[in-house]
Amino acid sequence: MAVKKALNAKNLEALGAERLAELLIEISAGDAAAKRRLRLELAGTQSPAEVAREIRKRLTTIARSRSFVDWQNRRALVDDLETQRRAIVDQLAKTDPAEALDLMWRFLALANSIFERCDDSSGTVIGIFHVAANDLAEIAKVANADQEKLADHAFEALIENNYCQYDDLISALSPALGQEGLERLKHRMIALSNEPAQKPPGKERRKIGWASSGPIYEDEIADQHRASVIRSALKDIADAQGDIDSFIAQYDDRTRKVPRIAAEIARRLLVAGRTEEAWRVIEATEHTRKGWPDFEWEDARIDALDALGHGKDAQAARWSCFERSLSASHLRAYLERLPDFDDVEAEGRALDYAQGYKGLLQALSFLVSWPALDRAASLVIKRAEELDGDHYEILTPAANALAGKHPLAATLLLRAMIDFSLDQGKSSRYGHAARHLLECGSIASSIQDFGRFETHEAYVDRLRAKHGKKSSFWSLVS
Repeated sequence: MAVKKALNAKNLEALGAERLAELLIEISAGDAAAKRRLRLELAGTQSPAEVAREIRKRLTTIARSRSFVDWQNRRALVDDLETQRRAIVDQLAKTDPAEALDLMWRFLALANSIFERCDDSSGTVIGIFHVAANDLAEIAKVANADQEKLADHAFEALIENNYCQYDDLISALSPALGQEGLERLKHRMIALSNEPAQKPPGKERRKIGWASSGPIYEDEIADQHRASVIRSALKDIADAQGDIDSFIAQYDDRTRKVPRIAAEIARRLLVAGRTEEAWRVIEATEHTRKGWPDFEWEDARIDALDALGHGKDAQAARWSCFERSLSASHLRAYLERLPDFDDVEAEGRALDYAQGYKGLLQALSFLVSWPALDRAASLVIKRAEELDGDHYEILTPAANALAGKHPLAATLLLRAMIDFSLDQGKSSRYGHAARHLLECGSIASSIQDFGRFETHEAYVDRLRAKHGKKSSFWSLVS
C-alpha cells in the first residue's frame, strides 16, 4: 500500500482526469504562478497562436511592472520568468519557431526594466537571461531566420546591454548569423563608433558624481558605455569569424601589454599556429615574475614556451608558479612531465617546500587538498600558535580531514575557531563553536599524548574561567 501512496505520475493517473482537475483548481487557488502555468497548458491544447497570445500578454505585464523585487520576493519573479521562457522553448518553438523567436527577443528585452527594480545579488535572475540568449540562438537556427534582420536585432539588443544580459549573444548567435550576418553586425558597430558623441549644452549636462578630476557627467558615462559595448562586440565578432588581427586591433598598444589582455591575444595566436607572434606579445607584457602569479598570463607563457620547444623553460615556469602560490595544478603539471621516479623525488621536495611556506593557512590548505595529511598535521602542531580561527572556511575542512588519523591536529584547528569566536564575542558563531567543542570532546580519547598542549578537560576549564558568563554559548554545549 505504501507504494501506491508515492507521488509519481503513474499513481496520480489512477485518480482519474476529473479528480485531478478538481485538485489542480484547489491547489492553484491563490497561487498566481500556478494559474498562469495552467492557462498556458490549456492554450497549448487550442493552438500555437493561443500560447503566443498568453505569453505576449504576460511579458507585457512584466514589462509594465514598477514594484521593487527584494530578495524575499525574488523567487516568485524567477518562477514567473522561467515559466514564460520554458513555454516559448517547449511549447511554441516546436510548432511556430518564427513566433517563438520574436517572443524570445521580447523576453530578453525585459532585462533592463527588471534589473532596475530587482535585487539580484544571488545572480539567479541574470542566469535566466543568459540561458534565454542561448535558447534564442537555437530557435533562430530552427526558424532559419534572415541573417541581416537577425544582425539588426542583435545590434539593437547589444547597444541596450546595460546589465550584461547579452554578453554571450554574439558567440551564441554566430551559427545562425553566418558570415553575412556577422559582417552586417560588424559594419553597424563600426558605423556607430564613427558617429560623434552627443554632448548636451553646458547648462543641460547632468552631473551624477564627482572624481578627483572634477564632476562626472551622465553623457560621459553613456559615451564610455557605448565605446565599451562596441569594442566588446567587435572582439566577439572577430572571434566568431576567426579574425585574430581584428581582435587584436580592438586594443591599443598600451592595453596589449596588460597581462590578462596579452594572455587572451597570445592564446588566440597559439591556436592559429602563430607561435612567434604569441611569444612576442607575452614578452612585451608589463609584468613582473615576482610575487603572486597572474595565472592567465603565466599559463599563456608556459603554453608558448612549450609550443616553441622550450620544455625546460616551461617546466621552470611551472615550478615558479608553484613556489610563489602553492598552486597544486602547476605542481601536478610539472610532475606529469618528469621521467618515472624523478617525479617522486620532486614531489617530496615540493611538499617539503610547502611545509616551510610562510603563509600558514595557504600551506595547510595545499597539504590537505593534495593530500599530504601527515605533513598537514605536523604543520598544525608545529605552528599552532599562528592559527587564525577567523578562517573557518579553511580550518573546518582541514579539521574534518585530519580528525580520523590526526586527532590532536584536528583538535588544535577546532580550538582555534572556538577561541576566536569567544574572544571576539562573535555570538553568531556560537552554534558552530559549541559544535566544535563537542567534536573536541568526542575525539579526545583518541589522543594518546597532548604533548605541550592542554588536555581536553584543562582546555574546557580554561574556557569556563575566561568565558563563563557567555551563557548563550554554554547553553549550547550542555
